[in-house]
Amino acid sequence: MKPVIGITMGDAAGVGPEIIVKALLDKNVYEQSHPLVIGDAKILERARKIVGADVEIHPIQNVSDAKFSCGTIDCMDLDLLPVDLPFGEVSSAAGDAAFRFIEKSVELAQKGDIQAICTAPLNKEALHKGGHIFPGHTEILAELTGTKDFSMMLSSPKLKVIHLTTHVGLIKAIEMINPERTYTVVKLAHETLTRAGMKNPSIAVCGINPHAGENGLFGNGEEEEKLVPGIEKAKSEGINVSGPHPADTLFFRAARGDFDMVVACYHDQGHGPIKVLGLEAGVNITVGLKGGIIRTSVDHGTAFDIAGKNIADERSMLEAIRIAIELAPKDQK
Repeated sequence: MKPVIGITMGDAAGVGPEIIVKALLDKNVYEQSHPLVIGDAKILERARKIVGADVEIHPIQNVSDAKFSCGTIDCMDLDLLPVDLPFGEVSSAAGDAAFRFIEKSVELAQKGDIQAICTAPLNKEALHKGGHIFPGHTEILAELTGTKDFSMMLSSPKLKVIHLTTHVGLIKAIEMINPERTYTVVKLAHETLTRAGMKNPSIAVCGINPHAGENGLFGNGEEEEKLVPGIEKAKSEGINVSGPHPADTLFFRAARGDFDMVVACYHDQGHGPIKVLGLEAGVNITVGLKGGIIRTSVDHGTAFDIAGKNIADERSMLEAIRIAIELAPKDQK
């Protein structure tokens, strides 16, 4: 059964509506899924005209009314924005609407009407101006779902990486790593891949220090103190996990197919290898949300400077949709 992928429009003053329309011109998306835009139909119609797409924008209020047919873009129409919303400007209306689109997507996911959420970019300043004080999508989704234990995962065609820590300084990141966090993230990785239909996925954990400490030669025993107990706990539950491995060779091994997922200890350790493989192919994923909700996102911002000009590149959106399809639970009825 094809998963229904809810695609939130993001900040409508940015490139989100354009890249959504461009991405949904690809018949492969419809062959593998049922895409459903969650946003504002008149804004999507404006984007359709800008990109010159010969498709129908189909406003709906219930998922059961969707056509899910290539050549028609179904839009759960929240009707929150003026048709003449200016491009490239911070707007409280657009910020509030971006939040409402996410809120609706969570409601649909919790009801089982959609199997994954794929988000176009929002603007943090507009979001705050609209009355929603969150750093970004991840924190909104965690709040709306009542989730405390979650992680950022990055994916490209050759490599999947999940993080123990992300947007903190390096010294703080090492302080934050502990056996329980290691165990939790390994378990999240395992659950995400198995829910997506992968049997016995292989997970590898990076070391914190060069050469994963090399038996105490580098560092102060951080691997043995912070990583190994969590890895061993996961192993005792039957999870196929190994490490800590030297990070300088682990990503190469994973990219050639030795492992299904790498656990990175801090932001740049995980982000660097993914971005070297190509920004247009990288996708940001939130895993661990309550209810097993999967959220993928484009790996770029609202691009206010080019909004409305029909020059935005839809490849990251296509990849985000592809990963949402890949990771969507395979046991829906």
